[in-house]
Order: sequence, then structure tokens, then C-alpha cells
Amino acid sequence: MKKLNIAIVGLGNIGSYLFKYLNENKDILTEKNNCIPNIAYVSAKNKKRRRSIKIKNNQWLKNYLDATTNKNIDLIVELIGGAEGPAKKLVFNALKNKKHVVTANKALIAKYGDQLSKIAEKNRVNLEFEAAVCGGVPIIRSLKESLIANKISKIYGIFNGTSNYILSEMDKQNKSFNEVLSNAKKLGYAEANPSADLNGDDVAAKLKILSSLCFNSFLNHNIYVEGIKEIDKRDIDNANKLGYKIKLLGYAEILNNKIYQRVHPVLIKKSSYVAGIDGVLNAVIVEGKPVGQSIIQGEGAGPSATTSALVSDISSILRGNIKFPFSLSEKERKKLKFNNIANRLFSAYLRFDVLDKPGILSNITKIFSKNKVSIKRLVQNPNREKKSSSLTIITHASRDEYLKKILKEISKKNYIKKKPKLIRIDDN
Repeated sequence: MKKLNIAIVGLGNIGSYLFKYLNENKDILTEKNNCIPNIAYVSAKNKKRRRSIKIKNNQWLKNYLDATTNKNIDLIVELIGGAEGPAKKLVFNALKNKKHVVTANKALIAKYGDQLSKIAEKNRVNLEFEAAVCGGVPIIRSLKESLIANKISKIYGIFNGTSNYILSEMDKQNKSFNEVLSNAKKLGYAEANPSADLNGDDVAAKLKILSSLCFNSFLNHNIYVEGIKEIDKRDIDNANKLGYKIKLLGYAEILNNKIYQRVHPVLIKKSSYVAGIDGVLNAVIVEGKPVGQSIIQGEGAGPSATTSALVSDISSILRGNIKFPFSLSEKERKKLKFNNIANRLFSAYLRFDVLDKPGILSNITKIFSKNKVSIKRLVQNPNREKKSSSLTIITHASRDEYLKKILKEISKKNYIKKKPKLIRIDDN
């Protein structure tokens, strides 16, 4: 029976879990794929590090780049991470030397996916990255295969478990952002440095990959990004009172033959499906014809979920499936023009902390009127002890650039006590 020799480069939690899983399930994977998955070599930064796996001396590669030239290696699993440095060198060299590559590296694919795809196509090898987007949610393979008959117009959802956990717990536990973040780190739901999760960069990288697959396009790097760092407990409470939940969502959609890509917090109706996705779960919603709406949900990260995605890609290669990384050949993919979010219409939630003085409310409403934004609802909560007032305003649908103008103008007023807040509303 044919054998596929595999090198795993990177032996952190995920790499070690994958090593163990492939060894323990070799027989069943062989039976299902009619090919033997054989871990021939491994490599990592520190050989002496204590691990829960037993590595044979003849399996260890001193230089990780040797995996790209070793004639006995057919497939390299890259689990180093990061868009630059060793991971970049490894994957580029592997594809140039006609090695299949499986990776969980969303940053690398989001930045260099087009270049890597071209090399893979030229050398007739696979570049697979199911594990790079939403871990245990099989969205990449669904877009490549199950939904291939559909003309997709929109994809959106919750693509980051860390941010979703924080927002969910702020709501459920009545705790501040910093309190929940601290607990998330203790539980392993957040990294020691979770900035990519909190500022929206993680979602943005995933969205670039997904939109490329959805719209048969090259990676589009024009994307609007906001994170959740400035979400206050009061915003969570206000949203609840108004019938909404706050979620960090990624959106990619085609309007007037141009692409919108955006990542930002939204107020979403409590009755919507996405509002009910809590904790570390991810959910991806695809809209297209003829399918209508398709929803896939599951764990977005962690060793088990990521390994599930990695093994799915490995199995595809075991079966001898040579595919274009982004479904189509380079000649068939297209460049899309992008739409600026400034032109997009949104209803919005705005919160202002102001001095409690006569004439301030009138001044604020005049600024809204001047910028052609109509107020749908206004709630004023005065605090007599602090001689201040919190104003919550819900607008009718308005151009995003007008909302931003209002925010900028009011933030400069001497009656503003804290930085104003703007969160867009999704009424779908």
C-alpha cells in the first residue's frame, strides 16, 4: 500500500496533539484513505523541551528547512505560526521543492496566499489551510466543495472565540472587560498577548481568506477593522435594554460588483441566530443562490478542533486529491474593486458622557441634524452626584462617514467627559 511521509514542523500544543493523534489513529486513517500516513520527521525550536509525546531519535530534524529538501518527505505540516520568519521560509521552500503543505497559519495565508497558491499550482502540489480559519468549523472545505454550485453574495459571522468569550461573559457575569480578560487568560481562552484577538486583526486575516474563496478573487487587503477593547460594561447593559447583544463580527459581501470587507463590533438583535452563539464558539453564515442561507458552527480553536481540521487536509492529500488552493486556477481568479465603508448605510448606537448643563442636549441634536443623521431614539441618564449625564442615541440608517463626522465634532466639545462611543447596528 502507498505511504505518505509526513514532517511536522512546530511541536507546541497543537503539533504534539497532531503527532499523538496520527500515531494512535494510523490504522483507521489508512483504511479510510487507502494510504498510510507516516510521521517520518519532526522539528521544533527546542528539542529538549518536555513533551507528552515520544519522538524517536531518527525522527528529529536539526534544521527545520531540511524538511523542504529531504527526498523522503512528501508532506510538511507547518505549525510554527506568524506571517514572516521561519514559517514563511518553510512554506515557500516546501512548495518550490514540490512538497505538499498543510498549515494552520492564517496570518501567512492572508498575507502571502496568492503567491503561495501560484507556486503550488505550478508544481502540482497541495496547499491546504482548513485549520487556518475557525478550527473545528469546516468552512474552507465547504466553500471549495459542498457550496461550489452557489453564487455567494455574503459571508459573515463570529470568527474569533476569544473576543466572543469576553463579550459573552461581560454580559452573563456582569463583569468588566479587564476582569473577563484576566479570567480568559487563566482558562487558556486568551493568549498572554491577546492583541490580535482583541483588536480585530485575527478576524480580518480569516475574512480575507474566506472572501477570496467565496468570490473567486485574489486576496483583497482593503478591509475596515475595529476591535472590542473599548467596549464598556455600560454598552453591554444598554444593548440588553434595547433588545440587542454586542458581537464582534466579520463581514464580506458583494454590492454593485464591488467588495465590502469589514470587522467591527455590532449590536445584533437578541432573536437572531448569531446573538445566541456564546463562549468560545464560532459561527459562519453564508448567503447565496440556490442554497439561500447556510450556517456552520463549532469550536474555533484549541488542539482538538485544530487537529480535526489538519487531519481533514492530510486525508485529502492521502487520497491523492490535487486541488487549487483557492478552488480556481490563477487565470480564473479575479481582482475585485472595493467599496469604502464610508459610503455604507448603518443604523448606529452612540453613547456620550457629558456635563449635566442646560443647552448641551440641544447642541448635540443640532450637530446630528447638520450632518444629515436622523435620531430614532434618545435616552438620557443623569447622575446628579457627579453632575454628569449619559446620553444614548440610536440613529436611523445613515452614511458611515456622517456618523464618524458627528463623533469627531462632538468629541472636541468641552462638555464631553469621556471619549464618545459608536457601535454599528445590524438589524438583519
